[in-house]
Amino acid sequence: MKRSWKGLVVLLLVSAAMVAAWWWQTRTVVAPVRARPVPTAPSAANGSTLRFEPGAPQLAFIRSEAAQQRPEPLVESLPGRITYDEDRTTRIATPLPGRVLRIEVQLGDRVAKGAVLAVIDAPDYAQAVADAHRAELEVLQKRRIYERAKLLIEADVMSQREFDAAETELHESEVELSRAHQRLAALGAGAPDGSLQLRSPVAGIVTERGISPGAQVGPDTERPLFVVSDPERLWVLVDLPEQRLGVFGKGASTLVEVDAYPGRQFSATVTHVGDVVDPTTRRVQVRCRVANPDRALKPEMFARVTPVDAEGIARVRVPSGALVTVGLANYVFVEQAPGVYERRRVTVSVQGRGEAWLADGVRPGERVVNTGALMLNAELSGA
Repeated sequence: MKRSWKGLVVLLLVSAAMVAAWWWQTRTVVAPVRARPVPTAPSAANGSTLRFEPGAPQLAFIRSEAAQQRPEPLVESLPGRITYDEDRTTRIATPLPGRVLRIEVQLGDRVAKGAVLAVIDAPDYAQAVADAHRAELEVLQKRRIYERAKLLIEADVMSQREFDAAETELHESEVELSRAHQRLAALGAGAPDGSLQLRSPVAGIVTERGISPGAQVGPDTERPLFVVSDPERLWVLVDLPEQRLGVFGKGASTLVEVDAYPGRQFSATVTHVGDVVDPTTRRVQVRCRVANPDRALKPEMFARVTPVDAEGIARVRVPSGALVTVGLANYVFVEQAPGVYERRRVTVSVQGRGEAWLADGVRPGERVVNTGALMLNAELSGA
């Protein structure tokens, strides 16, 4: 009996050891197997030309685009900002405090001159209307007294002094009526119920609305209730470094570009050059007018403004990333065929922050590598 108990204990100990060994193996962390890097495909170099086989991994990092001809700028592009044409823009506020009853227009609506934008319950306007009515009644009464005085003085029943007093009172009442009408005209037209109608003083498009039904508004409201403008004509403001004043004169031609429309240029004309240099930034504000018939440009867009010679020559423009410098020479890679790239020496005429104009080396329409040029140059140097 003792031997059977001893055998059972040994069996249990062996089983526990096996379970512990199995548990320990399941906890062992197996190190991930790292994938071997795919070797790059060899390129074939022939002088200044590189050739890659179809499907070569290098081709995934190369981007090219057709070179375009653009007017050569006088200087590099300068940062600018699109704004409203203030000659065609009005910011509308209420002349009196009150509560908004109705809003008659929405953003984007085209409105005519004098169109009602909103109706406001303004007690002061109702009081001004009442004052005008009272002045009209006063004029009617004073006119009747004056007409009666004329009959009495002709009949030699009234003294000249009393007649002169009646005439003076009539003129005073007419002056008061004129003043009341002028005040109403300055406040704007009103509705039949005596509420104030906020009208647009110009024709245009409602580009901003800072009003909501039931809101309390007044002359001291910070934000204008409405902005009515003509977005088909805008301004571009440029903070010009004083060193560049010689290339920005009134009437000069400029090209405007924005990030929203890559490759598209808008023609603009300088209409004003500031007369004062900012003592902090050492810059002068320049204002250009740009036509916007399709309303693609929006106020507060950032822009790049490039002054150009209206009668100057056009040159091939490429991104600055397409240029490769070797020693003192500049090169670009031109795609001859799929997977075939030729390195050409070029002469840079104007170098900007993000683009360059070439005097020679590339013809319009040829595909220039703008991404991956450094890698191609390294491949060519190591071949």
